[in-house]
Amino acid sequence: MSSGKKRRVVILGSTGSIGLSTLRVAAQLPDEIEIVGLAACSSVTLLAKQTIETGVQNIAIYDDSKAEALRALLPSSVKIHVGAEGLNELAQLEEADIVLISIVGTAGLHPALAAIEAGKDLGIASKEILVMAGEIITARAAEKNIRILPVDSEHNAIFQCLEGHRGPLSEVSRLILTASGGPFRNTPASELWNVTPEMALNHPTWNMGPKITIDSATLFNKGLEMIEARWLFGIEMDRIEAIIHPQSIIHSMVEFNDGSVLAQLSRTDMGFPIQYALTYPNRLVGALKPLDFAELSKLEFSAPRSEDFPALNLARQAGLTGGTLPAVFNAANEVAVDAFRSGKIRFPEIWETVAAVMKSHETVIKPTLEQILAADAEARNVAKEKMSQ
Repeated sequence: MSSGKKRRVVILGSTGSIGLSTLRVAAQLPDEIEIVGLAACSSVTLLAKQTIETGVQNIAIYDDSKAEALRALLPSSVKIHVGAEGLNELAQLEEADIVLISIVGTAGLHPALAAIEAGKDLGIASKEILVMAGEIITARAAEKNIRILPVDSEHNAIFQCLEGHRGPLSEVSRLILTASGGPFRNTPASELWNVTPEMALNHPTWNMGPKITIDSATLFNKGLEMIEARWLFGIEMDRIEAIIHPQSIIHSMVEFNDGSVLAQLSRTDMGFPIQYALTYPNRLVGALKPLDFAELSKLEFSAPRSEDFPALNLARQAGLTGGTLPAVFNAANEVAVDAFRSGKIRFPEIWETVAAVMKSHETVIKPTLEQILAADAEARNVAKEKMSQ
């Protein structure tokens, strides 16, 4: 059944895994979702193909050196926005209702603010936006009466569990984020030094981009999600926890002060949270396959191995301290993951690098956006220096 009004969507990061899943969901619900803008970093051929298939007239390419090649593949009627400013322009596209940001890294921060200023709802799949500047983003969205709709499966699950709760947030005792545990959840700590990038990219459950996949293997992904949840839902860090759940059927849970727990379950398909974010508050019949409980042999849970995988402890430290430290946590991890993927450091040195950079940082509390970006840049330089020693 139709909701009666199409949601007009701009996708920033259309060639990545979230972008591809969003286009799939939109194709399954053509009467409900209309794509009006697409943006990619540098994937010229795929972006051109998506542009032609969707018929959009506004696209953006972040890498300005690729604009000419992109233009050669498209009709002259398509407007190509270029560079960081191009992302901001697309985020403020007049005909858009919602801007879905699935850009890996910090490049989505300014477009998120641009979308808020233009009165667009935000679909957030880029953890870095709220990890770096959650206080600024959420405060500005509240001032402008803008909805922030979580697209990550874990945060979308919590969003759904909290939706029917009419009492105060003080009645929430815990937000419980589930984690698959990645490919090394049972690997002895001593063997983690032998992990190769190829091994870390072999995720047992989800098909994601390389950065997020390695973050899942180190549990930094879950650490970033803990900080993100703090701002999305207004819940203090000491009420946010993670639990290992290898089957990835329960996507997260909310525990209330009477001991009751609400959980959201679905198959491991990003189409579920994407569809709910884009069609909210409606629930629509699409092509997504529901759970068959008779097929579920078991649902397992275990505590994270925090000593062997210290990312969660580092995230909690960053989230509790606040200020510029979460941006430093995120930036140092990005640099360390790049170094690991290129063979410059070993797997456990990702954690060591982030811990060392955080320790050396002098946190600024209540920072401006400029101070956050400066801390981000400084952390990247410090991380590179420490890895070269």
